[in-house]
Amino acid sequence: MEAIYLDHNATTPIHPEVVEAMARCWREGHANPASQHQLGQKARRVVEDAREEIAEIFGAKVSSPRPDRLIFTSGGTEANNLALFGISRAFSSGPPGRVVVSAVEHASVLEPAQHLLDLGWRLDSLGVDADGVARVDRLDDLLRPETRLVSVMLGNHETGVLQPVAELARRCNEAGVPLHTDAVQVAGKLPIDFRGLGVAAMSVAAHKFRGPLGIGALIIRDGVRVEPLHFGGHQQWGMRPGTECVPLVVGMATALRIWRNEREAHFHHLLRLRDRFESGLKSGFPALVVNGSGAERLPQTSNVAFPGLDGQVLLMALDMAGVACSVGSACSSGSSELSPTLLAMGLPKPVVASSLRFSFGATTTESEIDEAVRRILMVVHELRGD
Repeated sequence: MEAIYLDHNATTPIHPEVVEAMARCWREGHANPASQHQLGQKARRVVEDAREEIAEIFGAKVSSPRPDRLIFTSGGTEANNLALFGISRAFSSGPPGRVVVSAVEHASVLEPAQHLLDLGWRLDSLGVDADGVARVDRLDDLLRPETRLVSVMLGNHETGVLQPVAELARRCNEAGVPLHTDAVQVAGKLPIDFRGLGVAAMSVAAHKFRGPLGIGALIIRDGVRVEPLHFGGHQQWGMRPGTECVPLVVGMATALRIWRNEREAHFHHLLRLRDRFESGLKSGFPALVVNGSGAERLPQTSNVAFPGLDGQVLLMALDMAGVACSVGSACSSGSSELSPTLLAMGLPKPVVASSLRFSFGATTTESEIDEAVRRILMVVHELRGD
């Protein structure tokens, strides 16, 4: 029985053209981009051309008179950590202040924020409604004189619910507080206008849009100060020292270029898959609950509950049936705790405990969706004893 991969929010299969572009880089044997000789400067041009292309696709401007900065990182987790620690510390010249994060953030935002709490900072949580949308009306009360940073994701990793980041950023800018957004799940799915959003910083990761594992970026608005987490070099304005990996940089740029050229077709493909999947499950299991369905969602994500079943048991049974999905984010897999995201939405615990995340990608076919629905319904009815 052939496995059906429905966990693209965890990671996407790398595009063959990306593999080839990276292989060419390794075959060419680029020198260290920080070296002053001609071979080093040739490698530097490759890196900077890719940096400018990536920034342009995301709506940032790294070559304007007042340039934004795009800092390459090892992925979304490092980018989020650099934003949380780097901006909050640079913004604060006195004693520890306050940081605000939404109640549905990824662990790579929540855990750094909790570490700041351990260091004497205050941590405020911005709540969400029943669909998982951040409560814009409650932000103003959290923007106090000692608030140093707000972090609200652009699209949720579990439910796919999109957040009103532009409006939140507008309020933060009026209060003089930088806002960071984790755009890891949105990048390569929907167009992003970094400057249009008005955010201070934004995190992305290449392996979420068919690029290579091991590279991501933090895009920082002009004028926003960031304290480095690492030391020992001058690369990337000293904010993330270390030798840039030319093939990874080229792979990230190539993956984004491919997405940009196909983005309309890609979006509609994902939307058709998601709608086909959810309608198929509902027809065979009318009690199905689609979490976050009342809000605008990413096209590739479906978080559904099977009331009366245990999500962990169902996950393992589906794995045996050849359907790969997840309970929540990949970073929290293996945890027996209920999803903090779904709990923050105020969903009943039986719904939370029976929820699974399915996510689709460019390589997913309609026939796979139909077969996955068949297998899921078969397992569900077997577990229920129907």
